[in-house]
Amino acid sequence: MKKSSLISITALAGASMLMLAGCSSNSGGEGEGGGEAATRACVILPDAASSPRWENGDRPALEKAITDAGFEADIQNAQGDTSKYATIADQQLSKGCGVMLLVDYNGAAVAVTSKAQDQGIPVIAYDRPIEGADYYVSFDNEQVGALEGQSILDGLEAAGKDPASAVVVYMGGDPADGNAKMFHDGAVGVMEPAGITPAQEPPGVWDGDKSATNFEQALTALGGKVDAVWVANDTNAAGVITILDKNGLTVPVSGQDASIAGLQNVLLGKQTATVYKPFALEADAASELAIQLLNGEKPSVDKQLEDGTPYIAVTPILVGPDDVQKVVDDGNADAAEICTDEVAEACTTHGVG
Repeated sequence: MKKSSLISITALAGASMLMLAGCSSNSGGEGEGGGEAATRACVILPDAASSPRWENGDRPALEKAITDAGFEADIQNAQGDTSKYATIADQQLSKGCGVMLLVDYNGAAVAVTSKAQDQGIPVIAYDRPIEGADYYVSFDNEQVGALEGQSILDGLEAAGKDPASAVVVYMGGDPADGNAKMFHDGAVGVMEPAGITPAQEPPGVWDGDKSATNFEQALTALGGKVDAVWVANDTNAAGVITILDKNGLTVPVSGQDASIAGLQNVLLGKQTATVYKPFALEADAASELAIQLLNGEKPSVDKQLEDGTPYIAVTPILVGPDDVQKVVDDGNADAAEICTDEVAEACTTHGVG
């Protein structure tokens, strides 16, 4: 299998993405907190179960940046409950917020965004797009998809397969997540010009077990023939790989998140690469934006979503087997967790430790 090389990164974060277009008085609502509202950043995280990043990574990073700048950070977690999401928002708004930074959960942030804006409070959609938000801060989701698509092309080339005749299955993310379409579009934008069309495209989900079931059904429909699988993230890829293993198949598989399982599969040659998104870069970009808004500044951003929402896009990194140590060096993975007995030899081969 062709080894993927590290894609160099310029994180379009912080001041480099925010050119000040002038200053004005803070437009944040005061709520019942009076003038103190302008000193509060209200943050709602989605859950703690889907990823450890929200509590272990994003919370401390956002809190430190906001408080170091002299503002108060009110950070709450909805724990995967849309009703709790709404309750938290109402409590925060009753105390007053100078800015709201929201990670959407199943659409719960849309109503919160409207309520905040009715009070003159700017809303930053963090990591996931929110209809009507004033700003969106995330990794460049189409670029994530493009890197995934390129990893599929690299894998097919290494296997001596012609992309135009290859049997490729598409395993996307949950369409309810606005990012899923961008991942898909970015991947298709790379794969389609090379002649790839999906042989099967089951319904998108964010669930490894369901992805395994969906892929197994797709593989059966194809008579057990597959040359590559574009998969939107590492969790879904792990499910796909269980079915490939069950059928004695090893083909190019994509993914993202640089999860422990994803990194292990990359090292073992079961996943061509994973797209690495260091959360600290995203948190830095969002914090810089929130702080500028709290300071009464009017940021100008040079990228937009299709609906015109100003978009700060942080550049992701493609990680192949020889790049796994980069994730470890950044402190976003533990070599001991990666290099279990089954993976120990691969870790030695690729310098992970």
